[in-house]
Amino acid sequence: MTVLSDYFSNHLKELRQRLIISFCAIVLLSLIAYAFSEHIVRILTVPLFQAHQDLDGLVYTNLTEAFISYLKVSLLAGIIFSFPVLCYEVWMFVAPGLHSNEKKVARNVVFWASLLFAIGACFAYFIVIPKALSFFMGVGQGQLEPLPKIESYLTFIARACLTFGLAFEIPFLMVAAAKVGLVKKDNFTAKRKYYYLAILVLSFLLTVGDVFAAVLLAFPLFGLYEMGIFVMRLFLRAPAKEPAD
Repeated sequence: MTVLSDYFSNHLKELRQRLIISFCAIVLLSLIAYAFSEHIVRILTVPLFQAHQDLDGLVYTNLTEAFISYLKVSLLAGIIFSFPVLCYEVWMFVAPGLHSNEKKVARNVVFWASLLFAIGACFAYFIVIPKALSFFMGVGQGQLEPLPKIESYLTFIARACLTFGLAFEIPFLMVAAAKVGLVKKDNFTAKRKYYYLAILVLSFLLTVGDVFAAVLLAFPLFGLYEMGIFVMRLFLRAPAKEPAD
């Protein structure tokens, strides 16, 4: 009983330490991002002005709305830029006691997970968001005057980038689940059709019922799912047995 208690105590201490490191990384990078918040907002509004070139600018109807929106953008930027640190802390927590050769694998997984998150966010910013804005801003054109609010627009951008960034983490989550023993690696191949159905449902839920965005999200996720199977076969090979004397 004492051994079990010590094990959970050490596990909780490690969890607290990694949560503190992750929290400090988010806070530090969010403060840095706030110093450049105006530039970040200017970049985020580029797709909107490209979709509707006659638009003069964004509006706000509450005195604190602009300030809070800038804080949200800074926090979003802090989470995005600290993602490699968050990913590394999560991996080191779920896969403790790594050998020297496995630590290299951990670094590779963190690199690819961060890259996938960045690709997902860029996919949303450069492909999904412009198409969605062109469609929404074209509704009622000539009869209605669009006056997008800064908070609503930045929330839309943040939700899209985070949704696609996290959705592109499917290969990393598959490797992590197989590494800690939650799922057998062969399970993803044997039950592929059920996972494909789950991806369709997840895409629909993440895009809040937007069928157009759900389709744009689902097809890349199918490819990422197959990539996850390939990565598991590459990183989680069974160790070769030593020849008998």
